[in-house]
Amino acid sequence: MHLLLLAALAVRAMAASLSTISNPIFSGFHPDPTCTFVPELNNTFFCTTSSFLMFPGLPIYASRDLVHWRHVSNALSRQEQLPALAFLARGATSGIYAPTLRYRDGTFYLMTTLAHQAIPGQNYTRWDNFIVTTEDPFDSMAWSDRVHFDFPGIDPSPDWDEESGTTWFTGSVDGTINYHVPIDLETGEAGSQPYISVWRGTGLPSPEAPHIYRKDGWLYLVLAEGGTRERHRAIMARARNYTGPWESHPNNPVLTAYQNTSSYFQAVGHADLFQDASGQWWAVALANRAGGRYAEDPYNSNFPMGRETVLTSVKWEEGQWPEFTNISGTIQGDFQLPPPDEDAFAELAASIRVGSDDVIDFEPGSSLPLHLFHWRLPVAKNYKVSPEERPGTLLLRSSRLNMTGFDGDSSRGWGQTLLARKQAHSRFRFSVDVEWEGLLTRADQEVGVTLLQDQSQHFDVGLVMLETDAANGSQRLSPHIRFRGISTTPFRLPERMKWVDDKFAFPATWSSKGDSRIRLQIEALNTTHYEFSAGLVDGHLEAEVEMEIFGHCRGNQLVPFYSGTVVGAYATSNGRYGEGSFSTYVSRWRYTGLEQITEQPAFESPITWD
Repeated sequence: MHLLLLAALAVRAMAASLSTISNPIFSGFHPDPTCTFVPELNNTFFCTTSSFLMFPGLPIYASRDLVHWRHVSNALSRQEQLPALAFLARGATSGIYAPTLRYRDGTFYLMTTLAHQAIPGQNYTRWDNFIVTTEDPFDSMAWSDRVHFDFPGIDPSPDWDEESGTTWFTGSVDGTINYHVPIDLETGEAGSQPYISVWRGTGLPSPEAPHIYRKDGWLYLVLAEGGTRERHRAIMARARNYTGPWESHPNNPVLTAYQNTSSYFQAVGHADLFQDASGQWWAVALANRAGGRYAEDPYNSNFPMGRETVLTSVKWEEGQWPEFTNISGTIQGDFQLPPPDEDAFAELAASIRVGSDDVIDFEPGSSLPLHLFHWRLPVAKNYKVSPEERPGTLLLRSSRLNMTGFDGDSSRGWGQTLLARKQAHSRFRFSVDVEWEGLLTRADQEVGVTLLQDQSQHFDVGLVMLETDAANGSQRLSPHIRFRGISTTPFRLPERMKWVDDKFAFPATWSSKGDSRIRLQIEALNTTHYEFSAGLVDGHLEAEVEMEIFGHCRGNQLVPFYSGTVVGAYATSNGRYGEGSFSTYVSRWRYTGLEQITEQPAFESPITWD
């Protein structure tokens, strides 16, 4: 009995000493993570992820405990930093690709690629590689203008050779080979010496996203491999110098979910490594909360939030290969997280807690929060916080283009009036109040909210002016609620594409109230279905509003290429009248996270098609 008691106490003590990681650390649209640890700035970790068509882009996140993160700046916040973003076609796959964030001698270096996917593959100008730097990562305006460098590929990652004094970067070309290339980070001059080809991986397609780490006299190389869908994984090799020979990690892949189809976290890969103040190693990677039959049919699965950022512990003894802990929603182990610091950076007025709810009332003197963004570059005059004529609102001037844009793929530089944020919870509720009476005066003028994956996959509920037949046979203009959406991709079979355009005349009870504010709402009811509703605002800002349901869509109708679902408010004249044909006012911006699901739901609805 005494021995049993001692054993029980030992088990309890061991459990008490275990630490816990809760994934994802950056939920929703956060692919291709990269992190760096900076002891000189109070032992702070900094991370960023790909931002594709978002502007501002390259969000910078900071933490001191790897648990509580704040959005502290955007490395791309000025339109002159990135004018070409306005004109990108193939929007689902173009934009800001896999960055690498590093710190050295007081300066942060951020290397990335602006991808122009509409340019043919043989034309390497489709890859616009550049560096931005800062000495103050907490100030968006402190990030530099771009320094361009020539490289016929993507995924650049810097490395400093202390012995020779040469700075290099490693990047991926044509999805087949990776090169080391010398570079001057100040001028962008690259390739002054011949490229050095490196390890090509273990044989799966698309060896890319290379990162070099120097440890114990070795160069360790981490690659992504297998494409960014079901076979995605992280692999590793090492060599004594750039020219090799490269020795493959005996337990490759070091991270993957491909053989573990029961896991809710799929497509695990694209990893980056970093240390903490005590010398422990950590890895971030991307993953999809997809589960189910994802590995069998990823293009028709249910994972609308797309590629998210996950964290795991790494044991890396001197001279030995690192051991990575597999990714799951909850990781428990004998690693030690840094001391808790929930309030780190709370004093920064502009910082936003990652994954927090939105309660935004566009107060006078305020500006747009860091985590709100536009699709491509905004037309600046189409947005104004708390205008004099309507304090406590956001002025939106309409774009000619709606959320489908010019062709479901591009905007031809015209811009789309949209302010959005990422879906960050498995279940959420998002709503805004909009004004329309006396503001929307012509047919097809519309203000609404959208659930957007890309321009060819989005569902909207909006207030739109439509012409209808009057009793005397003439046409009259009247407000309607419209639920509209499109779901088409190159991977979608014709019978699985979806278009919806349902129009509803204002309920008689709304017209009789004489109130010009309508609440528009999107809610994720569960992991597979979204609901779109509207209601008349009749009273105080936070008064209950009786909502009426106008439509539903499914998560598998919003399959991401590389990004993830966002929600936001838009104003458009649907191709008519030119830019700024009307103004509207948005107020009471609310996003409420209702539930975060990190294990395969027992009763998730099966994948079905109309």
